[in-house]
Amino acid sequence: MNLFNSALGRNITLMHPKYFIISGFIGIPYIKYYYVFLCFVYVLSVLGNTAVMALIILDQNLRTPKYIVVFNLALVDLLGSSSLVPKLLDIFLFNHRYISFNDCMTFLFFCYTCLSMQTLNLVALAYDRLVAILFPLHYVVKVTHRFMLSLIAFFWLFTVAAVLTAVGLLTRLSFCNSVVINSFFCDHGQMYRLACNDYSPSLVITVLLSLLYIWLPLVFIVFSYVCIGYALSKVATAEERVKALKTCSAHLSLVGIYFLPVLITFTSMDKIHPNARIINLSVTSIFPAMLNPIIYVLQTREIKESMKKMFQKKVQSK
Repeated sequence: MNLFNSALGRNITLMHPKYFIISGFIGIPYIKYYYVFLCFVYVLSVLGNTAVMALIILDQNLRTPKYIVVFNLALVDLLGSSSLVPKLLDIFLFNHRYISFNDCMTFLFFCYTCLSMQTLNLVALAYDRLVAILFPLHYVVKVTHRFMLSLIAFFWLFTVAAVLTAVGLLTRLSFCNSVVINSFFCDHGQMYRLACNDYSPSLVITVLLSLLYIWLPLVFIVFSYVCIGYALSKVATAEERVKALKTCSAHLSLVGIYFLPVLITFTSMDKIHPNARIINLSVTSIFPAMLNPIIYVLQTREIKESMKKMFQKKVQSK
C-alpha cells in the first residue's frame, strides 16, 4: 500500500511545472516538410472519414451492426487525428513547443483515448467476421444492433475510465528534474519517467493498458482468424473460400496498418532510437485515420455499391 499511497500524494509535496517542452525529432534537417506532409494526411483523413460517416447515415442499407462499428471507427479516426495533428502543427511548424501542465494532460487524454478505441473497434470487427463465417445462420441473432451499440458504449466508458486513471496518476507525480518530453506529443511513457518521486503506479498502469489495448486485442484477432481459416478449410469449393476471405480483407488490412508500427515500437522498447520511435508512433496515430476510409471504399462491396447508387441518383437529379 505504501507504493500507492505515495502516488496518491500522502506525506509528499507535489511539484508540477508550469509547462512541458515537446522535443520532437532530434537532428533531422528539413523535418518541417514531414509536418507539412502530416497536414496533407490530416486533410485527407477528415474528408475520407466524414464521407464514410455521411454515407452510413444516408444509406439505410448500411445501417447494419457491422457498419455501426465502421461508423464508430471513422468517428474515432476523425476525433483522434483532430486532437493530435492541429496541435502537432502548432507545436512544430509555429515553434510553440511550450505546453502548460493542464493542456498537456488534456492533450494526452484525448490522444490515448482515441488510440485505444481504435484497437477495440478492430476487436469488434473481428468478432463480427468470426460470427458471420462460423455461424452464418445465427448471425442475425448473435450480432444485433442492440448488441453492437451496447458493446461500443461499453468500450467508450471503459476506455475513458482507464485513460483518466492513467492521467490521474500522472498528476500525483512531482516533476523537479526535467520538463523536456522526448516525443512529438504528451506521451505517457516519456512523461512519468521524468518524475522525481515514485512512479511505480504509472508503470503498472502502463503495463495494464498495454495488455488491455495491444496484446489481448491482438491475441483475440489472431485467434478469430485461426478459427476462420480452420472453418474455411472445410468449405467445399475454393470459390467460396475466396468469397469469404474477401469480406475479411478490409479488416485484415486495418489490423496490419495499426499493429505493425505499435509492435515494432513496444518490442524494441529502449533499444529503438527516439526519432524512429516518433516515426512509428506518428504512423500508428495518423496514417490509419487516412487509410481506413480508403480501404473500406476500395475493398468493401457494400460501400462501393452505396457510392454508385448515390452517384447515380445525383446524376439523375441533374
